[in-house]
Amino acid sequence: MAPASRAVVVAALSLLYLCRAILSTEYFSTLTLFNNELHKQGCSSLSEWEEYAADCESSILQLEDPDCEEGSNPPCESVFSLNAEKILNQAKLFIEQKKIPFPVDNLNTNEELAIGYVLIGNGLYDEAIKHFSLLLQSDPELVSAIYGRGIAYGKKSLQDIKNADLALYELNRVITLEPNWPEVYEQRAEILSPLGRISEALGDLTKAIQLQPSARLFRHRGTLLFISEDYVAAMEDFQQSLELKKNQPIAMLYKGLTFFHRGMLKEAIETFKEALKLKSDFIDAYKSLGQAYRELGDFESAMESFQKALMLNQNHIQSLQLRGMMLYHHGSLQEAIGNFKRCLQLEPYNEVCQYMKGLSHVAMGQFYEGIKAQTKVMLNDPLLGQKASSEYLKVKYLREYSRYLHSHLDIPVAEYNVDQDLPGNFKNHWAKNLPFLIEDYEEQPGLQPHIKDVLPQNFDSYSSDVQKLICTADHLGALMQYDTPGFLPNRRIHRAMGLATLEVMQAMHRTWSNSKVRVNGKTRQMQWRDMFDIAVKWRRIADPDQPVLWLDQMPARSLSRGFNNHINLIRGQIINIRYLAYFDNILDFIKDRILVYHGAYNPRGLLDVRQALEKQFNSKTRDGFTVNSKVPSIKDTGKEYDGFTITITGDRVGNMLFSVETQTTEERTQQYQSEIESIYKDLTAKGKALMLSTELGDADAVCNLILSLVYYFCNLMPLSRGSSVVAYSVVMGALMASGKEVIGRIPKGKLVDFEAMTTSSPDSFSKTAKNWMNLKSLPSWYQSLPSVAETFPSTRTMIEVLNTDSSSHCPKKS
Repeated sequence: MAPASRAVVVAALSLLYLCRAILSTEYFSTLTLFNNELHKQGCSSLSEWEEYAADCESSILQLEDPDCEEGSNPPCESVFSLNAEKILNQAKLFIEQKKIPFPVDNLNTNEELAIGYVLIGNGLYDEAIKHFSLLLQSDPELVSAIYGRGIAYGKKSLQDIKNADLALYELNRVITLEPNWPEVYEQRAEILSPLGRISEALGDLTKAIQLQPSARLFRHRGTLLFISEDYVAAMEDFQQSLELKKNQPIAMLYKGLTFFHRGMLKEAIETFKEALKLKSDFIDAYKSLGQAYRELGDFESAMESFQKALMLNQNHIQSLQLRGMMLYHHGSLQEAIGNFKRCLQLEPYNEVCQYMKGLSHVAMGQFYEGIKAQTKVMLNDPLLGQKASSEYLKVKYLREYSRYLHSHLDIPVAEYNVDQDLPGNFKNHWAKNLPFLIEDYEEQPGLQPHIKDVLPQNFDSYSSDVQKLICTADHLGALMQYDTPGFLPNRRIHRAMGLATLEVMQAMHRTWSNSKVRVNGKTRQMQWRDMFDIAVKWRRIADPDQPVLWLDQMPARSLSRGFNNHINLIRGQIINIRYLAYFDNILDFIKDRILVYHGAYNPRGLLDVRQALEKQFNSKTRDGFTVNSKVPSIKDTGKEYDGFTITITGDRVGNMLFSVETQTTEERTQQYQSEIESIYKDLTAKGKALMLSTELGDADAVCNLILSLVYYFCNLMPLSRGSSVVAYSVVMGALMASGKEVIGRIPKGKLVDFEAMTTSSPDSFSKTAKNWMNLKSLPSWYQSLPSVAETFPSTRTMIEVLNTDSSSHCPKKS
C-alpha cells in the first residue's frame, strides 16, 4: 500500500503551486488561459479531490472521524478539535490500515510515527517536525521519521521556499537508505517542480514508474511534460494512465489538451467528448470543448459548449471570460460586455475581464465607461518581481488611443491622419507590444464633456438606400472570411471591410473618371496609399485593440534596424494551425532553393544534399538554416527583391522552430513602393481607358494589374496588423470599379497574404486568385449605392453603422 507520500494536501497543493509558477508563459492569446487554469482542472483542493475521486487516489490523512456520517447532526469535527484520545485513536486507525510508510516492528514507535503523520494531515507542520525530530534523537536513522519530516518541510516550502532545501535533504537521506520506494521519488518530484527543476522532477517520476508503474504516476509525469510543452510525450503518459485506469476524466481532459496545443483540433474535440462520457457534469471539459470549437471557427458549437458549462455553474468565471472574448471577436460586443460584467461581479480584480470590458465599450463608442475600466486595469500594478500581465502592458496604449479617438469623434476622417498624429515612439512601442516606457511622452487630452458618447443606431433609422448599402457590405465582407482553423467569423470586421470595399470601388471609379478625392485635409488625385488607407481606416475602427499602422511611418531609428513581421509556424511541439495548409509548400520551396544553390555552386555535392533533404527537418541537432524567398520585379525585368525569410532550427530532443518573417527596412520598403507606384500608375491609365472602352481585353489587363499590385503589397507586409484583409478588400473594390464582381469565396485553407508570398510571380498569384474569385459582370445597381465616404464621414458615424444590428433585415446570401 502506498503510504503517506500521496497525502491529499501534499500532492494537490504542490501541483497547484507548480502550475501557478510555471504556466505564466506566453502562447496564442486564447491558449494562455488554458495553461493558467490547469490547476483548476486537477486535484487542487480537498473538495475537488473528493469530487474527482475516480481520478485521485484517496489520502491516508483522513481528517474526519471515520465513524461520522456526512450530513449528520452534530456535524463531523476535525480530529484536532477533539481531545488527545481521539488523536491516538486516529493514529491507531492509521496503523491498522497499514498506511504508515516504512513501519517498524515496534508498535509504540509506529504509533508515534502515526501521530506525526496525523499532524501533517491537519496542517500542523511545525508540530509534526518537532514530533519527528524527537523520534530521530533516539534513532537517527528511523526512515519513516526522516520521511515524515521531509514531507512536513516540503509542505512548509509552499509558503517559505527556504524549507525546500531541508525537505530535499531529508528525502535524499530516505532514498539513500531505501532506494526502491517509488513514493519517495514522487514526493521529491513534488518538491523539485515548484522550484522550476522540472527535468530533475521528471527524472524522479520516471524512476518511480520504473519501480512501480501506476495510473497516478503516469498522470503526474504527463502533467509535468505538458507544462514543459512536450505534448507528444505528455499525451503518451496520459494514454498510459488511462490504460491502467480507465475512469479518469481529468487524465482524458489533459490528453485532449495535448492535441489542442499541437493544432490537432478535431482529435482534441473527440477527446474532450470522451472526458464528458466519463463525467457528464465536467465543467472544464465543456469549457475546453468550447475553446476548441472557437479555434476551429465553429461559433455555434462553441457557444453551445460554453452554455453547457455555465448551466452547470452559472458563476464559472473562466467560461464567462472565454465566452465573452469569443463574442467580442465574433463582433457581438454588447453580448460580450454582459459576460465581462458578470465575470467582474464574481471577481472584481480579474484583469482580463476588466480589460476586455473597457475595450468593448470603446469599440462601441462608449468612451466614458471604456476608459474607466481601462484605468482600473492600470491601477492594478504588478507586485515587485511579478511579471506584468499582457492586459496591463496593453492597457496604457489602448487608453491613449481611446482618448485620441474620442477627441476626433466628430472630425471628418478625411481631415486628419492617425499615422501622422500619433507620436512615433508611441506607435513603435505599441506595435511591438513593449512596456509603456516612452520618454517625454505627452498624453492625449482627457475626455471632453461636450463630446458625447456614440448612441445606439436603429437599422430602421437609415434610409432604404443606406440600408441596402449596409446589407451589401455585410455580404461582401463575408466573402473575405477565411475557411481555416484559427479564424473565427467576425460580423463587425465583415461589415467594416465590406464598406471599405464599396468605398474603394467608388473612389477608384472617381479617380478613373478624372475626379479628385479628399485626403488628409487636401483635395487631390488619389495615390496608391490613399486607396489602401480607405481599408486601413475601417480595419482600425472595427477593432481598436490592434494597432493597424504603416510601418514606414515609424521612427527612422526603428526602421533602420528593421521592423520584423514574425510568424512562428512551429515552436517546439506547438503548431500554428492557421498556416498548416502551407507547411508542405514552404518546405518544398526550401528544398528547391537549397538544391538550386548547390547545383550552381557545388555540383559534386548535389546528390548528398538531395539525400539529406529527404530526411526530416526536425533532426536532433541545434544546427539550423535560413532561406530567403525572392520576388521578381515587373518594372525592372531580371531584378529580384527580398521576400520573406524562412528559419528552421532543431534541438537535441527533436523539437523544431519553424518560422517565417518579413523585415521592413527602409531600403526594402523603397524597392517595393517603387514597384507598387509603377503598377498603380499603369493601373490608373488603363482604368481611365477602361471607362471609355467595352473591350474584354482591357478589363482583363486591369484585373491583372490590380492583383499584381496586391501581390507586392502582401510581400512587403507594410502594416503592423491586418495587411491581408486590407489587401483583399482593395482587390475586391478595385475589381468592382473595373466592372467585375467577386462571387466566389476564398478556398478552405487558403490565406491571401501567404498565397501571394508563396507563389513565384505576380502572374501565378493572379491566376490562382482568379480561379477562386469566380468573377462576374458587376450589376448596374452598385453604381446607384450612396457614397460610403459621404454617408459615414466621421469616426462617430463609422462606429454607429458598425454597432447597428441588421440580422433581421438583410437577406441572407449563400
